Amino acid sequence: MRVGQVLLVTVLAVPALGAVAVVATPRDRAARLVGTVAAALTLVAAVGLVFGRLQWVVWSDKPAVFPWHYLDRPWVPGLELRLHLGVDGVSWPLVVLTALLTLLCCAYTLWRVPDGGSGRALVALLLVVEVGILGTFLALNLVLFFLFFEVVLLPMYAIIAGWGGADRRRAARKFALYTLFGSVLLLVGVYVVVAATGTADLMWLTGGAGMSRGTQLAAFTLFAVAFAVKSPLWPLHSWLPDAHTQAPTVGSVVLAGVLLKMGTYGLIRVAVGVAPEGARWAAPVLGVLAVAAILVGSLVCLAQTDVKRLIAYSSVGHMGFVLLGVATLTTVGIQAALIGNVAHGVITGLLFFLAGAVKDRTGTGTLAELSGLRETAPRLAGLLAFAAIASLGLPGLAGFWGEAFAVIAAVQVGGPLWTTLGVLAAVGAALTAAYFLRLLRQVTHNRPSAAVGRVGPGLAGAELTAWVPLVLLALAIGLVPTLVLGVAEGPVNDLIGVVFP
Repeated sequence: MRVGQVLLVTVLAVPALGAVAVVATPRDRAARLVGTVAAALTLVAAVGLVFGRLQWVVWSDKPAVFPWHYLDRPWVPGLELRLHLGVDGVSWPLVVLTALLTLLCCAYTLWRVPDGGSGRALVALLLVVEVGILGTFLALNLVLFFLFFEVVLLPMYAIIAGWGGADRRRAARKFALYTLFGSVLLLVGVYVVVAATGTADLMWLTGGAGMSRGTQLAAFTLFAVAFAVKSPLWPLHSWLPDAHTQAPTVGSVVLAGVLLKMGTYGLIRVAVGVAPEGARWAAPVLGVLAVAAILVGSLVCLAQTDVKRLIAYSSVGHMGFVLLGVATLTTVGIQAALIGNVAHGVITGLLFFLAGAVKDRTGTGTLAELSGLRETAPRLAGLLAFAAIASLGLPGLAGFWGEAFAVIAAVQVGGPLWTTLGVLAAVGAALTAAYFLRLLRQVTHNRPSAAVGRVGPGLAGAELTAWVPLVLLALAIGLVPTLVLGVAEGPVNDLIGVVFP
């Protein structure tokens, strides 16, 4: 096996074995430490995938999007299923983001375990969720993609239901029911494609694999709705605020930071890649829904009274920008979607860490009961301000590029519809600034409320350990966007060239 193939296996095997080791370790704190070490090794392997990468090649007379590293081995020979894994510039940033956020969450549990159960069980579940998410980003077989996609469901349900807030069980059930609905549609879509082509190999399926237009329309519709539920995209988003509000801090970070990206990644890799005729047909509808998500999400945020629900609804708007980029079906738009995905994971992960810190210190997340944080905890208030400003898209920070490129891509497509969508998306960006500035004015300014008055100025070392990497990444991606766009440029050009020759 080549080094790249070993790394692909390592990225999936280490967290899986780590989860088993965590369960087998009798002492709770020692088990959490074992899980953190496993997550750290996974991150090292994930970063290593960028080295020694292969280049684009031609298979017979058909160009294909060839991964940097790939592994293709028999899995269930009787059913002609194969263990087909690979990574390229489209998936690699999300693989690293997943490994990083999982490591930060596992490390965070060494300092604080939420009420509801043992820290050992929580860390084991986080590692299982990591396996499912990483497998989804690495799978190059549709059936394998579906199986990894489903691995995430039960452990995330358990995290919300076991360590969440007072209404956690209802939120967990809602999350599970919506996700199962999307899973059924995804399974039907996989069946339609495999039955029509006789293969589940995503590398061969990219570009349509000769499927009829009707088949592609049906497959794209099924895939698009399934991934819209997971992302989630408006109007299939109503499970998200409850899940975020009730989930423990580490659950919210993983949920917002990387789990939602499974949907938008699937939309690019599977829906658009496998059914390009369906994507062309649905592009105007997707664009309208994207802008509706941006505007509706922003307006709802302006009316929110809870910090975590506000951040949760902001994800609806940010995912709208990602969808708008994808809907343009252009290189610039797909690049906007990819960097928007990564930026949202970094910034929203930081926001949920900070929202959890505020709630842990004050005992409340209600905006009306929070004010004057900069007077009692200036460092925490400063970090919250940084994260909010990064999320609203200030130039020089990570949140700017995805939104700006999505608007530019829509305008470049041209025509009355896309130009209007670009303008409305820009208005939505202004509304994003409005609700985040409202959040900061309420929480950090004015005289300290009774709840905030009890907060001390100190920050725990474990908190800084979890937060500082995300702060640095938000700065680095904002100042040097080629950290994401550079590795993605070639694969995205190849993808567009194959899908829309």
